[in-house]
Amino acid sequence: METRMALLDDGAWQGKVWTGDWTEASGGTYTAVEPATGESLGEVGKATPADVRAAALRATEAQRAWAAAPYELRAAVLRGAGDLLTLHAEEIKDWLSRESGAIRPFGEFQVHTSAQECYEAAALPSHPYGELLRTGAPRLSFARRLPAGVVGVIAPFNVPTILAIRAVAPALALGNAVILKPDPRTAISGGAIFAKVFAEAGLPEGLLQVLPGGADVGEALVTDPAVRVIAFTGSTRAGRAVGALAGQHLKRAHLELGGNSALIVLPDVDVTAAASVGAWGTFTHSGQICMATSRHLVHESIAEEYTAVLAEKVAGLPVGDPFREQVALGPLIDAGQRDRVHGLVTASTEGGATVRTGGTFDGLFYRPTVLGDVPVDVPAYQEEIFGPVAPVTAFSSADEVAALAADSSYGLSLGILTRDVTAGLDLAGRIPSGLVHINDQTVNDEATAPFGGVGASGTGSRHGGAQANIEAFTETQWVTLRGDLPRYPF
Repeated sequence: METRMALLDDGAWQGKVWTGDWTEASGGTYTAVEPATGESLGEVGKATPADVRAAALRATEAQRAWAAAPYELRAAVLRGAGDLLTLHAEEIKDWLSRESGAIRPFGEFQVHTSAQECYEAAALPSHPYGELLRTGAPRLSFARRLPAGVVGVIAPFNVPTILAIRAVAPALALGNAVILKPDPRTAISGGAIFAKVFAEAGLPEGLLQVLPGGADVGEALVTDPAVRVIAFTGSTRAGRAVGALAGQHLKRAHLELGGNSALIVLPDVDVTAAASVGAWGTFTHSGQICMATSRHLVHESIAEEYTAVLAEKVAGLPVGDPFREQVALGPLIDAGQRDRVHGLVTASTEGGATVRTGGTFDGLFYRPTVLGDVPVDVPAYQEEIFGPVAPVTAFSSADEVAALAADSSYGLSLGILTRDVTAGLDLAGRIPSGLVHINDQTVNDEATAPFGGVGASGTGSRHGGAQANIEAFTETQWVTLRGDLPRYPF
């Protein structure tokens, strides 16, 4: 494959936002900080509500021509974006390691999946976009899907490429314009990279604009009359606010929120293998994943053995700088997140849980932590942890574990480990969850699969797969055609 100049080597992005070119932001700048070292990675443009209004006007104008463009053109741009993500994979992985603390294999997964999101989106423009309808009148009746218009995408820090592109790519492919607000903490890998990728792929100006900013910028996106759909990924608390505000303005909000996902370990499993599965589900990306395994519900006959094996597996995992060292866990994103995680661990041990390994930190590097004998009323069991902590709770029967797993406001992902897959599937049917994995942990994602949770985890599967994306980013219009004017009684 040919080599090209690195996407961001020229530094033109420094202190700017993307409006079709790098332009001055009206709010000044953010300093992009490397969590592992505390060093500055550069200055990111800080958008304001005024930037959102201007972007929405540009996007509205550009979207009309884009929606009318041949579908082959939209498909070609999305294929090109996927190719460019793959071509620049090493550079993007570097930014992910430095900016978000991702270890190299997790960066590789993000780049691969982000490219796949573009390739899957490239097939959307050629999908059927309507259906003929039966009618009792002498006319042709059909329904067709049309672009929603301008889509606002609000993406988080933890998996910045995937959690942005899974909305950006299908929205563009289906004829919309997009205003992307990445989290300022990952505005390079989750924003500037995409600005350059789509520009090089041939996307016309104004169709993708990247505006890093705070809550005021998010609010401006939700309330701007030109923005008709919001795709939000983030905390449940913030998602509730986004959903309520969108409802006031009579626009759709697709919400993918937090989780407190359970891994159920039935007594017929190989305990060592099960503990390996559970470790991966909890400690991947230091637990900073919405569908991380947050509750290990283990049958009482093997609970102590499972806890001991899990603690032994993770006690020696290397924790450090993922950009300069080969490690298993990188840093947490910032001090606020570290303090929250440690507070949950401390409160839970005070409530009766026992620390089997970990429970300490050095700077932003939190040791992988296993909590045994975890009561169901302590914070590490009740709340989303979003850190490298594995709480283990014992159960005695299928009925009890079904009730335990279902007794949560969240409903994102569920894993069940058992030799009896039929029993596992039956058990899954009793537990509300958007995703279920029999004989695997809770962290799974593919560009071809619908993704989303229920309850406090969001508004269902609004990302992934052709059907979900078409429904998310288009509007349905009913059309009838007559050959002659009808006769009416007056």
